[in-house]
Amino acid sequence: MQARTILGRLRHGEALDPAELAFVAQGLADDTFSDAQAGAFAMGICRNGLDEAGRVALTLAMRDSGRVLDWGLDGPVLDKHSTGGVGDCVSLLLAPALAACGAYVPMISGRGLGHTGGTLDKLEAIPGLSTQLNETAFRDLVADTGCAIVSASAEIAPADRRLYALRDVTATVDSIDLITASILSKKLAAGLDALVLDVKVGSGAFMKDIAAGRALAQALCVTANQAGCRCTALISDMNAPLVPALGNALEVHEVMQVLCGGTGGALAEITAELGGVLLAHGGLAADAGQGAAAIRGAIRSGAAAERFARMIAAMGGPDDFLESWSELLPQAPVRREVRAGAAGHVGAIDGEALGLAVVALGGGRAQKSDVIDPAVGLSQVIGLGARVERDAVLAQVHARNDAEAAQAVAAVQAAFTLSETPPAGQELILERIG
Repeated sequence: MQARTILGRLRHGEALDPAELAFVAQGLADDTFSDAQAGAFAMGICRNGLDEAGRVALTLAMRDSGRVLDWGLDGPVLDKHSTGGVGDCVSLLLAPALAACGAYVPMISGRGLGHTGGTLDKLEAIPGLSTQLNETAFRDLVADTGCAIVSASAEIAPADRRLYALRDVTATVDSIDLITASILSKKLAAGLDALVLDVKVGSGAFMKDIAAGRALAQALCVTANQAGCRCTALISDMNAPLVPALGNALEVHEVMQVLCGGTGGALAEITAELGGVLLAHGGLAADAGQGAAAIRGAIRSGAAAERFARMIAAMGGPDDFLESWSELLPQAPVRREVRAGAAGHVGAIDGEALGLAVVALGGGRAQKSDVIDPAVGLSQVIGLGARVERDAVLAQVHARNDAEAAQAVAAVQAAFTLSETPPAGQELILERIG
């Protein structure tokens, strides 16, 4: 079997068999495929696509290119994946809530990408905490606490690690086949019994329309289920930030408010919906509705907060985080209010523009080597449809200095569109698939 033969068949639109896809995945993992060959493979998939069987075979081949975890625990192993949005800190609330309901959650997460924040960056806003655990520490934490949110090791899906880095520079990011294999190879390598997907669409998401979201959700669900992992996708609205804050420490602040007795709004709602599906799939609830009620109960009772605090301490964070989080989270030295230039209703919010404003403040990465400032971002972001008067506060900027604050104020102000009438209401959960 030779790379040039496989690439030639792919270029001519011929279907590759599982053995050929496994050969490619191994070549990506052990560097026997050159960058040119890896780029040609990605372009061939992007141009000609894979059928359903090929998508499953590629996903499994990339999963099997590295370590595949096997847990042997006394409860279901469950996880969630989001396709990304602004103000999306669901994982920090969902993982401990699931653990409090009897599930085990080995959540292998990522860092910020583009205008969206990363779960690992948010967690590392907590002083002293490290998301880089070796496998022994990861296993011990999941077994003891029920949940762990960590970065992927080099042994998890190394074929994807290589291909992911090349897709950006070869203009092959937007292939549903490659996106599906990338997401699921890492999740399946974590040894899951069930997975729920939060596929976001709207101005603050990567996918702006529901048709694109539906196509990806269907591909992910079919592939995961055929690969042996029970999977459901929820398509959710991302035309406004999920919480009224963007930025790493500021989003942790929102999560802690919910864990410590706040109502939570859309964050609590979508967490319950996603968790309910997982508890039903894992046999811990009769159906998704009963599961959602259990998630709400775990948050309301403080059981989820207790699990979260244990996880934080075990990962190097403060032992008293649950009691002292508001003082311990970093705070930016400069704050500026963004005010409305006229009266009206908030008719639209450009979520991507808000996310990019946070990146410009230092809350995200313009390039891989950038160091994140965990304290900067936006708070008090007004909701879609709200009625405002002239000079009303639309958001508050948290910045390192006056110059960056002034730039952010202008960018954030431009991200809001005011109208005479409020926009039509829209449900948070748009569709369920799988």
